[in-house]
Amino acid sequence: MRKGIEIWLVGLLMLGVVACTEDFVIDVEDGERMIGVAASFTDEMKSHEAVLSYTADFYNTMDDIQMISGATVYVTDGVDTVYYMEEPTQPGHYFTLPVAGKKKTLYRLCVDVPEEDGEVTHLYAESYMADNVDLIDSLVIKPFNGVNDSIPTVFFGDTIEFVYPYFQSLSDSSIIYMPMVSKNDTVLTDTLNQRMVVPMAGYAGFYVNGLEMQSANKEIPIHYFRKSKLRRGDVIKADLYSIEYNYVFFYYSLMMSTGSNPMLGAPANVVTNIQPSGKGTGWFMASSVVSAETVFDN
Repeated sequence: MRKGIEIWLVGLLMLGVVACTEDFVIDVEDGERMIGVAASFTDEMKSHEAVLSYTADFYNTMDDIQMISGATVYVTDGVDTVYYMEEPTQPGHYFTLPVAGKKKTLYRLCVDVPEEDGEVTHLYAESYMADNVDLIDSLVIKPFNGVNDSIPTVFFGDTIEFVYPYFQSLSDSSIIYMPMVSKNDTVLTDTLNQRMVVPMAGYAGFYVNGLEMQSANKEIPIHYFRKSKLRRGDVIKADLYSIEYNYVFFYYSLMMSTGSNPMLGAPANVVTNIQPSGKGTGWFMASSVVSAETVFDN
């Protein structure tokens, strides 16, 4: 009998817990609507893109994002000016004609957005296109080689293959490298949370992934694949971006603030180089890009 009473009491307590469960909604104070900017300009001969939208409140979904049409967008180095023109089929997406920027050049992005009251909001940002290596000598796909590291080389019986670039890094320790990887022309790192940044710090000037770094157990893989997902003949490409130091603060603050849980993440707004303060957010990035590719043949 006593056991039956205990079971009944536990069931009653569980019922109470379930009955008291309800959605917990935090009243997030509305802030002033800002203009979101995601723009890039590189030394590749191609069309460069700028994306404009208004910010939304915390609980909005992607379907609620309001893109910005009719803006004037251009980038200048003080001598030459390149305009971004809006794509008619993609509101808020602006593209240049094919053009290449120049390394070691300061670029200024300007955005003029017409508002409903007839006023124009002017935003601007500056980004220095840092120097970059001359070339990536090769890409090698192989299991992880760091004997003192804990990165796994087997996942549920499937070998993990890592991508290693080999190149002579620049001696300037302020230059940060950001690799982008694609397979068969499909970009695998098209969102920030899939990318990595590589500050060389004390290894600036080293031959990356060469014998000296191998002996120090400091090889740097830039991507990995489950071997079962690779096929003989797959073309793996790496684009190595050189980015200025300030971009790292934007990258890490965004990574810390990403997610739908307001209890997690950094208790601050993501840093931005869009000015004036309080009017815009996002980032304008000028960068040099060097590319290499290999064919998987194992």
